[in-house]
Amino acid sequence: MPHATAKDGVRLYFEEAGQGTPLIFLHEFAADHTNWEPQLRYFSRRHRCIAYSARGYTPSDVPASPDVYSYVHFYTDALAVLDHLGIEAAHFVGLSMGSYSSLQVALNAPTRIRSMVLAGVGSGSSLENLDSFRAQCRATAEQFETLGSAETAKVTREAPGRIPFLVKDPRGHADFYAALARHDATGSANTMRGFQGGRPSIYTMTDTIRRATTPALIICGDEDDACIEPSLFLKRHLPASGLTFFPKSGHVLNLEEPALFNEAVERFIALVEAGRWGVRDPRSIAG
Repeated sequence: MPHATAKDGVRLYFEEAGQGTPLIFLHEFAADHTNWEPQLRYFSRRHRCIAYSARGYTPSDVPASPDVYSYVHFYTDALAVLDHLGIEAAHFVGLSMGSYSSLQVALNAPTRIRSMVLAGVGSGSSLENLDSFRAQCRATAEQFETLGSAETAKVTREAPGRIPFLVKDPRGHADFYAALARHDATGSANTMRGFQGGRPSIYTMTDTIRRATTPALIICGDEDDACIEPSLFLKRHLPASGLTFFPKSGHVLNLEEPALFNEAVERFIALVEAGRWGVRDPRSIAG
């Protein structure tokens, strides 16, 4: 099986399809590389598409120590995959955890990223509720360790932002969370404790975000309450960003609304490639 190797030796499983300008897909906490299949089938007709499983998600390696699951490890892992494939820069398409990592690449390695799709971004960012969010992450990590993935998945699938998926597509929702139930419990616990519960809030990065000129498309479900305010925040402060809301949608946007998601991303990338997605014209900003 194909693997790239991270700086600390962790092996990252990836799949690729198609030819053309490269797109790399970064999954959310409850997913893995397989959940980008509707996008790989669509975009590989015109692009070189890469999807990989983050550390802690088989068939990538599952390190035992939670110390190697920081947000820095996660965004540099994406760069390690590109390095392995000899790709200098790619369009990044992220969901949730993958969106946060894509944003970090734009802030820390801007020459490696052509554009970024930030879908379902920013949950857990509220400074007012940050301590309670991190406590919940630690509690969820303990559930993975003590109860296992199958039992913990039963709780995750009932989270408010995931109910719209259940309402509109019960079959897809069931398949998605059956896959989560098979995830490695150690990897999920370490990811929840190290990445989810340890990453800085995006609200603490305002000045750095304002200096980032990477073209960005922010996508949010209008029933994904935890991501609405962070999405608006990023729209206000990312200079070359656009924002769209999907109606009657929650967190798992690429699977809830695959056709709508693909259409929005395809148009965005086409405009970026044409040089028509730039920094906001200051004349459009109300005084």
